[in-house]
Amino acid sequence: MTVSIKALSVVTAKRDDIHDLTLRVFRCLIADLCQQFNGGHPGGAMGMAAIGISLWKYIMKYSPNDPSFFNRDRFVLSNGHTCLFQYVFQHLVGYSHMTLEQLKTYHSSEWESFCPGHPEIEHPGIEVTTGPLGQGIANAVGLALASKQLAATYNRDGFPVVDNTTWCMVGDACLQEGVALEAISLAGHFKLNNLVVMYDNNQITCDGSVDLTNTEDINAKMRASGWQVFDIDDGCYDIPSIIDAMKKAKASADKPTFINIRTIIGIGSAVQGDAKAHGAAFGEPNVRNLKVVNGIDPDFKFYIPDEVYEFFADIRPRGDAIVKKWDDLIESYEKAYPELAEEFASRRRGELRADWASFIPESLPDSPTASRKSSGLVFNPVAKNCNTFLVGTADLSPSVNMIWPGKVDFQHPDLQTNCGIVGNYSGRYIHWGIREHAMAAISNGIAAFNRGTFIPVTSSFFMFYLYAAPAVRMGCLMELQVIHVATHDSIGTGEDGPTHQPIALPALYRAMPNMLYIRPCDSEETAGAWTAAIQAKNTSSIISLSRQNLPQYPSCSRRDSVKLGAYVFKENKDAVVTLIGVGSEMRFAVEGANVLASKGFQVRIVSFPCQRLFEQQSREYKRSVLMRDQMPAVVIEAYAVTGWERYADAGISMKSFGKSLPGAEAYRYFGFYEESIADKVEKYLKILEADGAVRFEFQDL
Repeated sequence: MTVSIKALSVVTAKRDDIHDLTLRVFRCLIADLCQQFNGGHPGGAMGMAAIGISLWKYIMKYSPNDPSFFNRDRFVLSNGHTCLFQYVFQHLVGYSHMTLEQLKTYHSSEWESFCPGHPEIEHPGIEVTTGPLGQGIANAVGLALASKQLAATYNRDGFPVVDNTTWCMVGDACLQEGVALEAISLAGHFKLNNLVVMYDNNQITCDGSVDLTNTEDINAKMRASGWQVFDIDDGCYDIPSIIDAMKKAKASADKPTFINIRTIIGIGSAVQGDAKAHGAAFGEPNVRNLKVVNGIDPDFKFYIPDEVYEFFADIRPRGDAIVKKWDDLIESYEKAYPELAEEFASRRRGELRADWASFIPESLPDSPTASRKSSGLVFNPVAKNCNTFLVGTADLSPSVNMIWPGKVDFQHPDLQTNCGIVGNYSGRYIHWGIREHAMAAISNGIAAFNRGTFIPVTSSFFMFYLYAAPAVRMGCLMELQVIHVATHDSIGTGEDGPTHQPIALPALYRAMPNMLYIRPCDSEETAGAWTAAIQAKNTSSIISLSRQNLPQYPSCSRRDSVKLGAYVFKENKDAVVTLIGVGSEMRFAVEGANVLASKGFQVRIVSFPCQRLFEQQSREYKRSVLMRDQMPAVVIEAYAVTGWERYADAGISMKSFGKSLPGAEAYRYFGFYEESIADKVEKYLKILEADGAVRFEFQDL
């Protein structure tokens, strides 16, 4: 098998310098690594080689000996399937963990490989987990935003203690995902001139050429979004032009930069320029022929000559010097601004100020109050006094109650809005616009900038966290502390109707690993929900809140018990059934219990704000709360009942979408009122009396 004459001429025309040798060695190594286990994504990484040399050798500020150096440039591989691009350059520049033997574990059965099929945040030198296309570029916007906010807060004249750049590699597919376009729009609006996106423009996606689905003018689109744009015609070889564009990007005064770099996927292979080069090994004969074309002995596997290692030998000492220079700067900064420097050091250590909990009010309303309002009463004083929190909303400031007195918006300082709202880069309140998906994905990047330096808080109607779900999932996967405030969380939302009334969404988030979905029933539990979310350092949370006023239960609800997931709300030693009340529907458990008592059925009540926290408790505690060995339990929640089978014997729940009615009437329409609740429970108890085996068959009442 042979490659085309065109491919041969492209490669053999340039073999006269170290750049060309590195390009050829890199591309053959990628092919070998994919061929070893007959899998992976070789084509994109091969085409991007010149971009990698430009960035890792000449431009990016980083230290292989100290991958977590605080003021490093951040690199995000949004087209994460090309992960070998990053892994191989990590090896070449001297990251100690990325040995050649580690590279050979790519697509292997090795459990502890540093080379998973997409980059994963837990490995050195990887800023965020990427793979779902578009997420990475949105994360990169978050990293750049975090850097801007820190710089505005802590930099002083002569002391640029935060001045890093975020570099993001994207492919054709990332730029078609909606979340990427949302994030691109925001980055242009915020004028994040510390963000550079490098577009691997090979015009190939899995199905074929990009023009199969997309023929837009991407440069015009980026300029219209507020970006400066540079073009590189020969992205496979023209390293000087790529370097020049990167330098100009770093010099940008007020715009993020988009570098459109035209490459050839799978360059030099028999399938160069074809979708077949994207996601499959080339086959042994083609790999051998690729080496011949590139002037490398086809019998050499995983070949890296000394000249290539020597080419990158200066990177580690250069990185050490960068770290030393910054450490010296910090030492001088500490002398010039001791109090500010100590706060900055605490932020770098990921420490929330020790007295944060003291800002949560001891006393909360005992009159009917919407839990979205309770949330503001609980959290806004904390946000006001703790710089760690970056708080924002998807265009719902009047509804979500997240604004504290004196808040400053995060905005470019020159922005003058028609509504008169202005801000600056030190601001900690973010208007995300109607971009729920980007809000969550960018917040992941903010949280990933340095663990604990920021705790991002997002907010929207609960229903629209379905739009945000892919990014919320990635936050959970990366073990990032992001707190999502989801208001209007039930059919009690009312007249907006079934489009705005979440029914199935809680089942998704309760099932999602590493997610705390917390649904408080009143103000006290809302305080407990915020406390649990703030203490969950490696876990994302959703605090699920009502639009409508809720009764308060000062003699029953306990903020300190929310961390247990569930607790006994009202005990009754003569009870024959346990009613499990959840969130907004606690009132129906309480009122239904009163009706049942009038009919001679004694009831105990359990409040159950968070299933995952409950699962973390001991078996003995869980048994003492539910007492299922002594009596049946019925859960009352106006959501799909899925998941409650683990904790209850029956459920009063939703089997359909909602209804456009006033909130109280919507509840009544679906049978959520005290007489209906009592009637259903009474009938269930009578069925059990006649046939005890029914307890082993979950009943949807």
